Amino acid sequence: MGEIIQLSMVVSIFAAAVRISTPLLFASLGELITERSGILNMGVEGMMLMGAFTGFLATSLTGSLLLGLLAAMFTGGIMGLIMAFMASTLKVEQIVTGMALNLLASGLSLFWYRMLFRADDGNIPTTRIFPVRRIPLLSEIPIIGNILFSQRSLTYAALLLVPLIWYFLYRTKYGLQLRCLGENPRAVDMKGVNVIRMQYLATIFGGILAGIGGSFLTLGMNARFVPGISAGRGWLAIVIVIAGNWRPWNILLAAFLFALINAFQLQLQGIGVNVPYQILLALPYLFAILAMMTSRARNEAPASLGIPYVRGEK
Repeated sequence: MGEIIQLSMVVSIFAAAVRISTPLLFASLGELITERSGILNMGVEGMMLMGAFTGFLATSLTGSLLLGLLAAMFTGGIMGLIMAFMASTLKVEQIVTGMALNLLASGLSLFWYRMLFRADDGNIPTTRIFPVRRIPLLSEIPIIGNILFSQRSLTYAALLLVPLIWYFLYRTKYGLQLRCLGENPRAVDMKGVNVIRMQYLATIFGGILAGIGGSFLTLGMNARFVPGISAGRGWLAIVIVIAGNWRPWNILLAAFLFALINAFQLQLQGIGVNVPYQILLALPYLFAILAMMTSRARNEAPASLGIPYVRGEK
């Protein structure tokens, strides 16, 4: 009986890790595409936060999860457009722009939430969430079925994005152009490729994925919105891209490891382990620091990352 309980606990932790990795994976893959274009988007946290809020708002008003998801995608895309305009067109410092977007999202989401939902009276509104979709036959596989094939639709979509983005980056002409753009935008420009347009498209796409990741927090995990619900996941997404060495499959592994640590600390809290919960909450971020430290020796960051491209300048 004890072995059955232990096995059930392990399966529960791994299944939770797959679920928790979903928003991280969406945001990290979006940031990967953005950084491959040479734009350092530090506003992922704000994009996820606004995606979480607008997804929750649209679903609450319409009752449609699809409209909620589309609203989150639209919001993330608009914030990506702002980031691209500031970084690529106006050549504003990209770190400062990202921080400004985070502050904007924090203030707007809190203001609109309190204004639209009157949440100050202590009543926290809830909404529908995506149901668990069990894949026929595969979900019946012992252990693996409960971990991988009994998840929500967005989780399957996030996992499917990994090979799709890998194929795009390493097996298509446009993926090659995008990777070259992050390394040497002048060479891409000389080949007749519109550098600004590609950076816009990459940053908007990254924002859309961050918005989807944010929407999962309210429409796939919590069924409610609370101010600051992103809780640093946007920053973790940036760390995951670094820890994954700017490669899709490595990013999948890094996202899962971060999520596994988070699921483990939640399980420890659930069974009442006598450890201060603040230490348990800090575990994923301590792991992030270690990942940053160990990734320096194998850094494959795009050479022009964060450097605005100005035609005619050497």
